[in-house]
Amino acid sequence: EIRVAGLKEQLKLGSLAITTDGLSAQEVFRRVSDEARALIDAQYALFNNEILPGLDAEGIRFLRRSNWTDAQREWIRGFFFREVMPVLTPIGLDPSHPFPRVLNKSLNFAIELEGKDAFGRSSDAAIVQAPRVLPRVIRLPRELCDCEYAFVFLSSVLHDFVGELFAGMNVLGCYQFRVTRNSDLFVDEEEVKNLRTKIQGELPQRHFGDAVRLEVADNCSPAMTEFLLGQFNLSASDLYRVAGPVNLVRLMQVPDWVPRDDLKFSTFHPGKPKVLQKTHSIFDSMRAGDILLHHPYQSFTPVINLLDQAADDPRVVAIKMTVYRTGTDSVLMQSLLRAAQNGKEVTVVVELMARFDEEANIGWATKLEEVGAHVVYGVVGYKTHAKMLMVVRREETEQGSTLRRYIHLG
Repeated sequence: EIRVAGLKEQLKLGSLAITTDGLSAQEVFRRVSDEARALIDAQYALFNNEILPGLDAEGIRFLRRSNWTDAQREWIRGFFFREVMPVLTPIGLDPSHPFPRVLNKSLNFAIELEGKDAFGRSSDAAIVQAPRVLPRVIRLPRELCDCEYAFVFLSSVLHDFVGELFAGMNVLGCYQFRVTRNSDLFVDEEEVKNLRTKIQGELPQRHFGDAVRLEVADNCSPAMTEFLLGQFNLSASDLYRVAGPVNLVRLMQVPDWVPRDDLKFSTFHPGKPKVLQKTHSIFDSMRAGDILLHHPYQSFTPVINLLDQAADDPRVVAIKMTVYRTGTDSVLMQSLLRAAQNGKEVTVVVELMARFDEEANIGWATKLEEVGAHVVYGVVGYKTHAKMLMVVRREETEQGSTLRRYIHLG
């Protein structure tokens, strides 16, 4: 989405520049492609030859269409009509219905057809986009299976019942595919007057950047493969054939559905320094001496506690913090909001160019400004990666009242 997309931009512009390792963009692209193909081949070999058989031996099965019983097929058919078909929008390709805009890394199906539709129109191909609200894996009822856990892929369901979407026509082939797009934001920080506004304007286009890779199922016909490559202005060097679902990441929900702790890695519990185990005040511990935390082997909770306690402590007068990646649900941001609402001087340096977290960071920046916090956006031309936090607290000493600074460096 970023690095290879950048290489392809160089190739498109005909760049002849040689990198510091003495390679041209063409050679780097070739090497990256070879390495990526080897990794993907190994990934699917592991999935098909080890993971699936291993799960099957433990009574956790992914059923192929050819192995569905009549009762299973009837249940799946009902599921298709109830849960799947209402949210699908098949698009027959003809002069009045051009190839649709395909979202970055979304699951889609290319359909080969023959015959005429209900309006008497002929169409050789259609596209069915699978909305992300649909689960990529469906669990079958226990009473329909001879094992404890049985699943079917959404792709299998669509393959079996896609004909229901094209009344009067014959489906010759149904092939899943996914396109990866250039997801970099084209922002010249030196030229724009308002970086935040510019990024907000660029974000909606991120899902529709130039295509850089096409993944298709290994059963995709040569004709359909060439057609798809042409639609995305890609060549054979950008094509990846995979022996299974085109997005294995969406299978990560399955372990949550199967309560078999014996098949999972044991939960890791990060440690905590002894100095923090016997006191409720993080300020008392820090005042006694520096504390070193080794993440992720030691807990991040002390950092959260520091900011959480600072937000409510009446002696704390100011909090200053840098923010790189936050996510949409951040306890640290919630503490900063609360601190500002409690009347503390809150200053936050928000990095707007945190790739793929720009939208979340802009959202938090807006919320912080709404409660009176000071928000700044780093230094033009540089990216703020450092995680720093400073809490200024009024404390009593032998010499009288003083402001003490507590600093976290990450």
